[in-house]
Amino acid sequence: MDFLNYNLFLDTLDITLVGVLLYYVYKLLKGTVAINIFIGITIVFLMYKITQALKMEMLSGILEVLVGGGAIALLIIFHPELRKFLLMLGSANISSKRSFIKQLKFLKTEINTEIDSESIVSACIKLSTTKTGALLVIERNNNLDFVKQNGDYMNAEINVPIIESIFYKNSPLHDGATIIKDNFITATRVVLPLSEKVLPNRFGLRHRAAIGITERTDCICILVSEETGKISLIKDGEFELFESNEDLLDKVKGYLV
Repeated sequence: MDFLNYNLFLDTLDITLVGVLLYYVYKLLKGTVAINIFIGITIVFLMYKITQALKMEMLSGILEVLVGGGAIALLIIFHPELRKFLLMLGSANISSKRSFIKQLKFLKTEINTEIDSESIVSACIKLSTTKTGALLVIERNNNLDFVKQNGDYMNAEINVPIIESIFYKNSPLHDGATIIKDNFITATRVVLPLSEKVLPNRFGLRHRAAIGITERTDCICILVSEETGKISLIKDGEFELFESNEDLLDKVKGYLV
């Protein structure tokens, strides 16, 4: 009886852990193109298990071939997500006071500290009217310490005047990106990794840098073009232009909820 209870406990634990894993993978991929592929792969795997249990040898054999090549397919399809995960592990300071479990922030989708989105957007709008180039990187779940180290560390609470002063054309801090975390500006003059994508000629180094960092992490970037004054929001390597300031503010708030 104890043996049966033990096996039942293991089966229950196994199913629970698989459910938790699938739930967090879904949350990680939610809102990306990869979510549809993930759902498709999950359906194929479940069909394989069902046909195997029902001893449908021909169909299960076909599905087994598909599942067998799934590991290689996952590496190819989910390359950006795997890259983010490995980059997070490589940049995590496990020896610090925070535990390794706390470093696994990629499993979370909620941002606990409220960021002053209004001040960020207001500052970008003012910069756009004077065509002052700016690149703000808002850290979400993935740690950005690996890029902060090549910039200047700062610990200043967000407000409109300080963002304007950083990107003022004669300011020594205006070059590079400014990183925001937990409603504080934590680094300035940060050199970001550049994207290897082929971009239109009108895109400069700021655009390439914004795409590059959002391809590697889950941060969002707000960019003010020095040539046109237009404001762009960049997430997962994709650009969004906004004609309405209200739409931009709503979008930023939505990503930081």
